[in-house]
Amino acid sequence: MSAAHELMERGFHVTVLESRRIPGGKARSMPVQGTGTEGRRDLPAEHGFRFFPKFYKHVTDTMKRIPYQGGRCSVYDNLIEGTNLGLAFFDRPMQPFLTEFPQSISGWRTLLKSLFRNNLRLSEQDIDHYVSALWKVLTSCDERRLLDYQRISWWDFLQAEKQSPEFRQIFTGLTRILVAARAREVNACTVGTVGATIMLDMVLPGGSADRLLNGPTNEVWINPWLNYLCQGGVDYRFGAKVEHIHCEDSRIQGITVTENGQSRRVSADYYIAALPVEVMVGLLNDGLLAGDPLLRGLIELAAHVEWMNGVQFYLNEDVPIIHGHVIYMDSPWALTSVSQAQFWPEFRLHDYGDGQVRGIISIDVSDWKAPGILYGKSAMECSRDEIKVEVWEQIKRSLNQDKIVLSDDMLVEWNLDEDIQFEEGRATNAEPLLVNHVNTWNLRPNTYTAIPNLFLASDYIRTNTDLATMESANEAARRAVNCILEQAGSDAPPCKIWDMYDYPILSAWRSNDRARFHKGLPWNGKIIG
Repeated sequence: MSAAHELMERGFHVTVLESRRIPGGKARSMPVQGTGTEGRRDLPAEHGFRFFPKFYKHVTDTMKRIPYQGGRCSVYDNLIEGTNLGLAFFDRPMQPFLTEFPQSISGWRTLLKSLFRNNLRLSEQDIDHYVSALWKVLTSCDERRLLDYQRISWWDFLQAEKQSPEFRQIFTGLTRILVAARAREVNACTVGTVGATIMLDMVLPGGSADRLLNGPTNEVWINPWLNYLCQGGVDYRFGAKVEHIHCEDSRIQGITVTENGQSRRVSADYYIAALPVEVMVGLLNDGLLAGDPLLRGLIELAAHVEWMNGVQFYLNEDVPIIHGHVIYMDSPWALTSVSQAQFWPEFRLHDYGDGQVRGIISIDVSDWKAPGILYGKSAMECSRDEIKVEVWEQIKRSLNQDKIVLSDDMLVEWNLDEDIQFEEGRATNAEPLLVNHVNTWNLRPNTYTAIPNLFLASDYIRTNTDLATMESANEAARRAVNCILEQAGSDAPPCKIWDMYDYPILSAWRSNDRARFHKGLPWNGKIIG
């Protein structure tokens, strides 16, 4: 959709082939079929909740150019700020943290309490060591981060083996939630840079580090976007699955598409493959690999995926929990959640389902391999009902510490992401998530290929964003469009590409480190010398 948007606004005729019957990809929300009764709408569900950090630039710029009805200029105006982050444990009350620069005396009081109240059981040495690691990442030049830190795990970068158990629980455990991967496996460049940026965004002025949509994703973002594209002339075709890419003489000659049970061949001047890496790998063939042998690297890259999928619990009362997201630190399945009704003021939940629902807790499950607390099985090994019971128990055990926040009589319905299916007693996942494991940057392609009319636009592409997110997918689409503009000799302005994770206040440190790096010297954290 991002590439179609940019091309449409530059006068290109665009056809989008969407294999699903609903737009939005991994960002989509969807109805829970059959849950609406007596004229009510089906309950809203999603692949996973949407989170828009402050450092996002590309996708939010696109959102500002999507018109929205109802007194707002664009869908960007449907973003709402969360003000707190909660860390929940099995053995103590939830710890709240502000996610925005304080605007009042009471806000500063909350911030100071969250920083100095040591209910996280971290020592001063733990905190100093972690802050020093983040400082090293933030003041290192881009070349050092990419060429050195990308080749070392976050676990080794932190020297986590030498740290306290509390340090390892808090600071390496957060990586399971951030990137759906273990600190021993994910590279320090990605986790360190993104983690440091989010923490800085929490304490610097300029709004909250945590932004959410004010309603179901497709209703307040994706559907208005689809309408804008179609009104602009984009031919958007649903249920159109690409079966084969015909590459001859190092050029794409057409693609075979199955649509409504019929196969046909489609031709165009330029082709953008906006597909997940594992889907793209399934379309590689001898012609494509002959045209660009580097595409073979996608086969290895496709093995570097993990699962991050959503569960929604529908409650008969609104339970806000906290004004933002919750991270369940003791949850073996690496759960995070958001209580959505408080952020959806214009959506009356009793108009959905059977009329009983008043609150929704949307949860992401980020570790599908660790054994749970009830059955001793991983989420992959559990049945559908066992996943429900296990996730519900893990969040109850985390939240019901000093008082009862959730009880069984509140739960009236639930939903598991439709991408999770069950075959021979084991779960399968139609849409896994690319993870930035150690030393995988070299496997990731650029948006252009050696095939002059084929471009790639997905979250696995090399981008400034780096992490597999909506932001990186949007940036990749912009890069693909810029390549097409150059190929076509268009005089239309190129799409803007932002530098990411760049703080001008740190430029002196980074400049000095760049000079040292090119002299073969290690990082020293100084401005001069």
